[in-house]
Amino acid sequence: MPKAAHMLAILWLLKSRKRMTARELAEELEIHVRTVYRCIDALCASGVPIRSESGHHGGYSLLESFAEAPLFFDPDEQKALMHAAIFAREAGYPFGEALNRAIDKLKRYANEEQLAHINRHVAGFDVIIPPSDSSPEALLKELERSVADGRTLFIEYQKGDGTVRSRHIDPYGLVYWKGRWYVVAHCHFRREIRCFRADRIRAFSLTDSVFQRPPEFSARQFFLQRMLPDTVNSEQPVVIHIRGKEEAVQDLCRQWLFGHVLVKRSGNEAWFGVDERAIRTYVPYFLLTYGTSIRVLEPSLLQERLVEVASELLDHYRCVPFTDRECQ
Repeated sequence: MPKAAHMLAILWLLKSRKRMTARELAEELEIHVRTVYRCIDALCASGVPIRSESGHHGGYSLLESFAEAPLFFDPDEQKALMHAAIFAREAGYPFGEALNRAIDKLKRYANEEQLAHINRHVAGFDVIIPPSDSSPEALLKELERSVADGRTLFIEYQKGDGTVRSRHIDPYGLVYWKGRWYVVAHCHFRREIRCFRADRIRAFSLTDSVFQRPPEFSARQFFLQRMLPDTVNSEQPVVIHIRGKEEAVQDLCRQWLFGHVLVKRSGNEAWFGVDERAIRTYVPYFLLTYGTSIRVLEPSLLQERLVEVASELLDHYRCVPFTDRECQ
């Protein structure tokens, strides 16, 4: 551990434990007592008001005015960091080891009262996230470093049809969306910015080429624009009027798709503005998951598409029942 880290650790311990001897500090940090003396001298030289008292109950301590300064995290900030760490772990955060070290330090340098406060608030806090993709940790770390350093990557990417194509990409940002990691990058092969699923990257290597991300570019904004219905470029969004059980309508309004295109909500009814292409493609499949808890009042185009999709499903499951042969 470098000297600066030892100094910070000593400062943190004196902040939380109030008074400690050089030997106690050395044992806590697993360093030589002479290292403690050198760090104490360096802290004093930098202006930290450390008081030294000799005798049986002596030791090092911080002046009260300095100890009361908001130098470290207060209990609510500690709790928030612990909760955020739980979210990150469940989401498949690639820097889990570094995160665990940070949390261990937070607990290690907390006094008994602070540690008890942390444990009480963590014990009853759980996060359940759908199983995430199988993107290897090494890949996510390399993607993150490539984004930060502006380095081009060479990847072998598997498309939706199973074919694999090699290409160079300039990663602009990582996005975590509904249990999967995506990289928003400029594709040299397509000569445009695209979204790539991290779990479909079969091989990768860092190149010597560098790039500059466009100023003010937001990977999050670009990703959402690609995922959400195109209501901006649509000349006249089609209004979808839905009525149903209030709980179902409320849930629909909170969904990632319909929540962004909500026009109006009134009790058990809601109106959404969606482009016609979305109505003809994926919107019917999304709404069918709500079963009979909702009803589409308009437009007739969506009503017809719902009937068509439901009929296709009915025919699919009626065709050659109880066999493994695919329906033709």
